[in-house]
Amino acid sequence: MTSASDTANARVSISGTSDTDSISKSPAPTNAGSLPQRDYKADLAIIGAGSGGLSAAAGAAMLGLDVVLYEKAEMGGDCLNYGCVPSKALLTAAKAAHEARNSAKYGVTVSEPVVNWEAVKAHVQKAIDTIAPVDSQERFEGLGVTVIREHAKFADPKTIVSASTRTKARRIIIATGSTAFIPPIPGIETTPYITNETVFSLPEQPKHLVILGGGPIGVEMAQAFRRLGSDVTVIEMGRAMARADADHAKIAVDQLKSEGITILEGHKAVKVSGSEGAISVETEAESGSKTVSGTHLLVAVGRSAMLEGLDLEAGKVDYDRSGVTVSDKLRSPSNPRVWALGDIAGQGQFTHLAGWHASVFVRRALFKQFSKASDLPLPAVTYVQPEVAQLGMTEAEAREVHGDEISVSHFAFDENDRAIAEGKTDGEVKLVIRKGKLVGASVVGEGAGDIIQLASVAMSNGLKVQSLTNFISPYPTRAEAVKRAASAHFTDTVFSPNAKRLVGLLQRIP
Repeated sequence: MTSASDTANARVSISGTSDTDSISKSPAPTNAGSLPQRDYKADLAIIGAGSGGLSAAAGAAMLGLDVVLYEKAEMGGDCLNYGCVPSKALLTAAKAAHEARNSAKYGVTVSEPVVNWEAVKAHVQKAIDTIAPVDSQERFEGLGVTVIREHAKFADPKTIVSASTRTKARRIIIATGSTAFIPPIPGIETTPYITNETVFSLPEQPKHLVILGGGPIGVEMAQAFRRLGSDVTVIEMGRAMARADADHAKIAVDQLKSEGITILEGHKAVKVSGSEGAISVETEAESGSKTVSGTHLLVAVGRSAMLEGLDLEAGKVDYDRSGVTVSDKLRSPSNPRVWALGDIAGQGQFTHLAGWHASVFVRRALFKQFSKASDLPLPAVTYVQPEVAQLGMTEAEAREVHGDEISVSHFAFDENDRAIAEGKTDGEVKLVIRKGKLVGASVVGEGAGDIIQLASVAMSNGLKVQSLTNFISPYPTRAEAVKRAASAHFTDTVFSPNAKRLVGLLQRIP
């Protein structure tokens, strides 16, 4: 019987002397440079097996195209191995400890939780291992993709090479993602630090974790480690959670502070020093300088596009610091054969955005449709508790652009029966409206990332705010707050003096 992977190898034009399975089914050996060169011809060559690359590979292969996929590290990319999945697993463990400490308010008393760091890491690894088969080399070979576990780069505008292969492709996707940006702070080169790639495998739990950066990664790790028992200090040059709605970010930041996390906003790190287990960070602020000491330093100030080693000049692919230069169609103007998806495209750093980029590629390149990267509003969620979810413009951004044309409608969770029953009433839904349609939405509170999806559907499909009032919401749910916020937008109109007069007249009709 012919296997799916055998069929995939048969579809790709190959010249060489060795069995192709040694390339497609196994990671490259350390002496891969000494292997015989294999020549491939494919419809699509992809560099990077993260969200964007894998989604594009699956779509193209399932449509019958010959696909060669290169990945030098772990299948699944940053999100599966060092980002979204392990961070949410760690946050879940931390939430369990926090709920145990605070269970007395529900009439349940337990002793102080004991955190087993090795068991916590095992929980994190189990989450990764459970999801990994979906992104695995074996699964994609089963779909007909030729998977090559080697570093890849351009040899010329239409050719990708690795240690043992050479692929000429009709189309090429760059989906190499991003990595933690290490700022040029004096002393950083000689001071031990960790990033998202190493924080989940620390041999021991930090006693005092100092975090550079108050963005999503910084605050999520701050809350996780604090709830697990570490002391935590966050150093942020500007405002913590600066990309979120200011009112909603404040609610989350206040909660973090109430849990014992020190957050130094408006503090610039000017020097780091120390050794393993004893580091210090010198900061400057308008209020004066301050030195923070801790046992571990987590650098979470942003991400850098992974451009190194791609030899983009050989491929005639233009790029800058933010990534590969592409149009809103995600195509390289300097080499139209090339597309960029995900973080490397320089248009945002979210797994779900990379997935959308793959959809745009399939629609444009394969179905000749006119999709663009900017066709849909981009949601973003910071998974602290309470969660903060943002879609489209914040209230401040919308007022700056549209002025008095903007109206804002709120509904607070302290009026939501499900939130009251759970005893978690911090937060609200905020809808930002212009000419009857959403231009933005923000939710802060338990489950905000799920709740905002109602607004995302409406905004993505150009629906009016009224559409968010015209459905039956099951009771009691938190998502009902979206309907209540939308309904609040019409309250003055529905119950206006004119409406009352109209209803009075209509009552005369038998």
